[in-house]
Amino acid sequence: MTTTPTRGSRRTPAVASAALGLCALGALLLPLGASAQDAPPAIKVGQIAPFTGAGAEFGEFYRDGAALGVEHINAATEEVLGGPVIAEHLSEDSNTLPTPAIEAARQLVEVEGVSAIIGGWSSGVTVAVATSVTIPSEVLQISNGSTSPLISILPEDRDSDMLFRTTASDALQGVVAAQLARGEIFDDYSFDTASTIFVNNPYGQGLSNAFSRAFQERGGTVYAQVPHPEEPQPTYTSQLAQAFQGDPELLFASSYPGHSATFLQEARDIFDHTGWQFVDGNRSREVIDAVGADDLEGMIGTAPGQDPSIPGFKNFSSAFKDAYGHDRIPPFTESAYDAAMLIGLAAVKAIADGQESADAITGTVLRDRLRDVANPPGKEIIAGDADSIAAGVEAIMDGEDVAYSGAAGPADFDDNGDVITPIAIWKYTGGDTETIQIQAPSDIPAE
Repeated sequence: MTTTPTRGSRRTPAVASAALGLCALGALLLPLGASAQDAPPAIKVGQIAPFTGAGAEFGEFYRDGAALGVEHINAATEEVLGGPVIAEHLSEDSNTLPTPAIEAARQLVEVEGVSAIIGGWSSGVTVAVATSVTIPSEVLQISNGSTSPLISILPEDRDSDMLFRTTASDALQGVVAAQLARGEIFDDYSFDTASTIFVNNPYGQGLSNAFSRAFQERGGTVYAQVPHPEEPQPTYTSQLAQAFQGDPELLFASSYPGHSATFLQEARDIFDHTGWQFVDGNRSREVIDAVGADDLEGMIGTAPGQDPSIPGFKNFSSAFKDAYGHDRIPPFTESAYDAAMLIGLAAVKAIADGQESADAITGTVLRDRLRDVANPPGKEIIAGDADSIAAGVEAIMDGEDVAYSGAAGPADFDDNGDVITPIAIWKYTGGDTETIQIQAPSDIPAE
C-alpha cells in the first residue's frame, strides 16, 4: 500500500509570522461557531491503480495525479477551514486484473475504512470492484480512466448511483475513431476495410463494438472482431490469424500496453501487416520500446480528454510536472486529479451541511453532494488554481452554488454518473506521442 499523508513543513520565523496572519484571515472565513483551532473532519480516500500487469506503465502517474488533487483541496481547506478534509490517500495495486483489484478494494473498504475510491483505470477492474465491493458497501467509486459504455448502464448501479467517472464513455471515442478511419477527419487518411483485436473485458469489447458499428455506418466493412485474454500472453498469433482473414487494410487495436507490445510485433514480423490504428490504451512508451519508434512513426490513434488549451489542464500540467518530475502526462492522469478534487469538494459540502465527524461523511453522503459541487450553474472552481479552489471552498461553506471546471474538462455528471470530455487525436512521432487535434464534444455525432 502506498500512503500519501498530509504534508508538513518547517518554517522560518518570517514565514511563521506570515502564516499567523493567514491564520487570522482564515479565522474570519470560518463558519459561525467555529474557531481557528477547530479542524474539519477528514476522511480517508482510497485508490486502485495498475502498478503491475498490462497497464503497469501508468499506475504511478494516476497515483501522483490523485495525490496532487488531495494536496490542492487540502491546501484550500487548511486556509479556509483550518485543516485538511482528506486525512489519507491510500493506493493499492489492481494488477490490471479484476480479482486482485477486488482484494485491494476490500482492503481499502473493510480494513482502512475509506469513504471513496478513485479508480480503476481498466473498465474490467472498475466493473468488478463496483459490483463486488463498492456498491454493496455503499462506498463511492469515481473512475479516472474506465471508458466502457457498460459503466453507463451497469445494472447493479441502476438504483445505487455509486459509480461515477471523470472521463468520457467510449461511445464517443468509438465514433471519432471510425470517423478517422473512414477519412472524415483527414483527407489523406482513409480505409475501407478493418478488423479489430481487443482485450476481452468491458473496455476492449465496448470500444471494439463502438468503432465497428460506427465504421460500418459510414460504409466500411469490418471482417472480424477478435478478443484476447486480459492476462498478457506470450503470443497472439491465433488471434491475429483470425483478424487478418480477408486481408483487412486496417487493424484497430483496442488493448493495453502489455498486450499491444507483443501482438504488434507479431503482426509486423509474422503477418507482414503494419496498418494499425490505436486508442488510449496504446499511447505508451512500452509499445514504442517494443515495436520501435521508426515503425510507429506517424501512426495515429484516439484518446478521451487532454485538451491542452483549457485553463484547468494548463494549471494541472505545470503543477504536476513541478511536483513529481514527470516528463509526460498519459491519458487519464488529469482525470485522476479531478476525481480527488471532486471527492474533497463533496466532503466540504458535507461539512457545510452539518456533518461533524469523518464517520458521518460516508460514501452515500459524498454521492449525494457530488453533483452539487460539480455541475453548473454556480461559482466556477478552476482546477489547479489555488485562489479559485479556496474561493470555491468559501462559497460552499457560505451555501452558494459551485461548479468544478476540471483538468480533463467540465465535470458535469449526468444521471448515469458520466461526463463528456473532448476526444484527442494523437500520433507517434520522434519516439514519443503528441496530440495533433481535439474533437470537441459538440463536433462528435451520436453514431
